[in-house]
Order: sequence, then structure tokens, then C-alpha cells
Amino acid sequence: MNTIDQPPPFAGAGGLLGLSQRVPPSNLQAEQALLGALLANNKAYERVSEFLAPEHFADPIHGRIFHAIQRRIEAGQLADVVTLRPEFEHSGLLDEVGGPAYLAQLLSAMVGIINAGEYARNVHDCWLRRQLVDVGEEVVNRAFGAEAELTAKEQLEAAEQRLFDLAKDGGTEGGFVTFERALTDAVLMAERAFSTPGGVSGLPTGLRDVDAKTGGLHGSDLLIIAGRPAMGKTALATKIAFGAAQALVREAQAKGEGVQPRGTVAVFSLEMSADQLATRLLSETARISGDRIRRGDISQRDFDRFVEVSRELSGLPLVIDDTPAITISALRTRCRRLKRTRGLELVVVDYLQLMRPAAGTRPESRVLEISMITQGLKAIAKELSVPVIALSQLSRQVESREDKRPQLSDLRESGSIEQDADMVMFVYRDEYYLAQRAPKELTYDNAAKYEEALTKWQADMESAHNKAELIIAKQRHGPTGTIKLFFESEFTRFGDLDQVHGGAEGH
Repeated sequence: MNTIDQPPPFAGAGGLLGLSQRVPPSNLQAEQALLGALLANNKAYERVSEFLAPEHFADPIHGRIFHAIQRRIEAGQLADVVTLRPEFEHSGLLDEVGGPAYLAQLLSAMVGIINAGEYARNVHDCWLRRQLVDVGEEVVNRAFGAEAELTAKEQLEAAEQRLFDLAKDGGTEGGFVTFERALTDAVLMAERAFSTPGGVSGLPTGLRDVDAKTGGLHGSDLLIIAGRPAMGKTALATKIAFGAAQALVREAQAKGEGVQPRGTVAVFSLEMSADQLATRLLSETARISGDRIRRGDISQRDFDRFVEVSRELSGLPLVIDDTPAITISALRTRCRRLKRTRGLELVVVDYLQLMRPAAGTRPESRVLEISMITQGLKAIAKELSVPVIALSQLSRQVESREDKRPQLSDLRESGSIEQDADMVMFVYRDEYYLAQRAPKELTYDNAAKYEEALTKWQADMESAHNKAELIIAKQRHGPTGTIKLFFESEFTRFGDLDQVHGGAEGH
């Protein structure tokens, strides 16, 4: 243990030394001066309590002294040389530095309460540097084969995750926002909604009734779209991504010719390839069956229309990443890069259960793994201030109920998803389940009963034809409820209900 008169050299000078001669970054003089200020005047603690912790001290004895001061002050008690002496006399924690008398020595190093904040930030900065050294050593050791099971790509992701966690947990940013500033932001949001047709303050989805219910897509929000297979989750997410991209183009065009959209829409398609997703979007816009496109069963006129629409869509600010089983850290990296280079306004992930947590992590259960992923997606939404839409599967328990409409409890690993999401929406199509319940003549006693059942079934099918429900089960900033949508299964196309387009309902 160094005494006050003989502090170790500050590690910043170590950059000129050989690697084996370098010492971890530390400034024991700053630690001693800070502790002296705290012991002399407990009010200095208010300047450092928000970001400084015992583990940030390079000298573990200094960390123990800070912890003792912290514990007493937060309990409303006085923490000075006199009150702390009995504790350290009995514990023997200060024996190696001369016993409780060391506390009095710290007072001689005290530089005044006014400088306590600066010394605390110096201590915290040295701790961050030590953490960076640890990360660097871990990267080097892994690269030399310390964990041979990790590929080079996984090592990169693990290193980035460590750095992200360090930046998130070790930063001293944040704090209070004045109420005046908060009110100004609220008024600006209200002004956007007031001046935008339909009262949309966020990014439009391209679906009128969805925008009316939600006010559009808002930055920092995590939205979950869930449903059973064949309900149209991907089709709805694609429609929203397409609608948002179109809105960005319209906004840029309104500002003048040649103005570029302020950002892009990023779709991470873990289930479908980029060309499959593009085919679906082309099918929806050109109104040509995707199945016919894949089989080449289209006329020359259809093909010309297909090419024409593809040219129109090519200018949309929409990018697709079809990396399978992408990790949350890789997704974060790509979003950050896109935000920096082209701007980013919306992220869509299809779908949640196909993602993996950060490389190098081994969650104990699937529930914990999903929790890490949803927390990561929410962190991305907040960090980049963009809405993130994640699709999710539902458990099979939906099928065992008479009413197949989903509930929050039907979400797979529902606790973490429901907790982290700002909005949870379920896609439901009654037509899908009705088609499976077509009456069979053999199950009825006579033809009259069969005819009656068949007539009722046909009426129900006609009523449910080309209709879907978007059930908003949770909305942190607005009302819940059900939105009726138009759905054209041939083109996997969602639209607004009650508007006539091409002889059919929908828009």
C-alpha cells in the first residue's frame, strides 16, 4: 500500500513504457483527496453519489472506506474520522496502512468540497480505463485461442457487447431534464400532430386506422406484433415498413425537388430471404399473386407491370438484412452504422424468437434468453431514438380455446416481452379458423341439419372474407382496442377497411 507521500505514478505516463512495465490506470492521490473531502464535509457526497461506487476505486482499501462513508450518509448518520474509527478498529481492515490513524492522514490530503466532483470524475475515469484494459486483454487472449469454440465473428460481437455494456453502465451522462424543456418537447409533438392530416405525430404506418389509434410510430418505442402462423404477421410488418418508407419520401418531396429522405427503414428478415421479401412487396403493390410470380405463371402484361412497379419501389429508403439467427449485438452494430451513414427512422425484426443473445453469453433458460433480446431491442430503440417493431410467435394454447383471439398470456416467454414492450398488437383472422370448420355432411343426422349448418357457415365466411383484426392489447401511451383491417390473402396485402379499391374493400 502506498502512503499519501508516495503515490504510484499515474498510468498515463505508461504509454511510453514497454507493455510488461505498464501499470493499470489509477490516481491514488485523487482517491485520497476525495475521501478526505468526504470525511471533512459529508455534503460533498451529493456531488459524487450519482455515479461513483466503491468498486471504482483502484485501491480496495479506499473502496472500503468509501463504502463505509456511503452507508452511514445514506442512513442519515454522520461519517467522519471519529464515527468511522470504531468500525475499522474492530474489523482490522486498515491494519496494513497503519490502522484507523490512516483516516486522519486522509484529512491532510483533503482539497476542499468544491473540488470533490472533479476528483471523483478522475477516479471514475481511471476505473473506465482499467475496464478498457481488461476488455483489450480479453480480446487478445480470445484471438490467441483462449476460447477456441468462439469464431472470429463471435469474438467481435462479444467484444462489442462488452464495450456497449461498459458505455451504458459506466457512463455518467443522464440526469434531470428541466420541466420547461420537457414541456417544450411535449408542445412540439402536439404541434406535429395538429399540423399533420389525421393527427399523426409519429412516423406514419400507411394504415389510416392504425395511425388514428396510435398517432404513428414514435422514437424509443418497442412494438410487438404477434400472432399464430398464417395470420399475416410478416405481411403486416412489411406493409408498415413500406408505408413508413413512402411517408419519408413524401416528406422529402414536400421540402423541395432533390431533397433526400431524412432516414431509412431497416428490415431484419431472419425467416425470409431478401428476394422473397422483395417479391412479397412487389406482389402486394403490383397486385400479382406471389405464387404465380414464383412459378412464372404470368402474362407479358403482368410481367411489364411487375418491372414497372419494381422501378417505382427501387427509390424507397428501405434496406433489408436477411442474416439468419443474427445476434442482438450484431443488429445493434448495423443499426448504429446505418444511423450514422444514411439515417435511421424505423427498425423491423422478423422475428424475435429467431434472434440470438450476444455472443459469449450463455443464458440459463429460454425465458432469460428472450428477456435479454427484448431488453436489447428496447435499448436500441432508446439509444437511437427510433421505433423498433419486433414480430413474435404465439404459444399453441390459443388453438385449445373456443375463441382463438390472442391474449397477452399467449405470448411465448410472455413475461419479458410484455414487460419490455411499449405496445403489443395481435394479428387475428377469423376467416382462417372458419375455413377449418367447414361442416361435413357425414357428421349430421339428416340433410336438413347439414344444409342449415352449411348455410350458417357460408354466411360467416362471407362476413369474415378479406377481413382481419389488429388487437392492441397493450399501449403504454394510448388506448387499447381492436382495429378492423382489410386483408387480401392472394397478395398477402393489408389495407384500410371500408374503402373501395378496384371493386373490393380495402385501400
